[in-house]
Amino acid sequence: MIAENKKIEGGFLIRPKIEKITVNIGVGEAGERLEKAQSVIKDITGHKPVQTLSKITSKEWSLRKRMPIGCKVALRKKDAENFLIEALKTRENKIAKYAFDNEGNISFGIPDHTLFKSQKYNPNIGIFGMDVSITMEKLGYRIKRRRLLRRKIPNKHKVKREDTIMFFKEKYKVEVIE
Repeated sequence: MIAENKKIEGGFLIRPKIEKITVNIGVGEAGERLEKAQSVIKDITGHKPVQTLSKITSKEWSLRKRMPIGCKVALRKKDAENFLIEALKTRENKIAKYAFDNEGNISFGIPDHTLFKSQKYNPNIGIFGMDVSITMEKLGYRIKRRRLLRRKIPNKHKVKREDTIMFFKEKYKVEVIE
């Protein structure tokens, strides 16, 4: 996951890198269905998921504040790269252009967890879809998180949509659909 930098006129072109991948399954309720979603996400990623809690109370949706409504897991480094390759295979290496935001991050959905090669349909579990969010960064992003002398990210270090699209086309042979 080391950013590959190329020499260009007047300096270096700093390539983006994958900081983390967040895999999320929203169920909307606590109980048995949430436990099944947690087992699915654990089987696919190999990591223990964390429950996501509701932030509001809504009578229309039968939600109470801080009620478990889903689960998620954050993947980094090699685990993130291995999962990304599998997730892109389920989408046949195609991502829509609207999936890339202006800060260079990507979000897409996988409608059925059985699209992964390691997963088989189990009638006791059912079918779960999931959201995959990829956070991109460049070298120098540490300055926004460090404890001393924290600063804003300079414009030359910000990741742009075009940088991420180029990165995914070159490294993962992704076809970006208009």
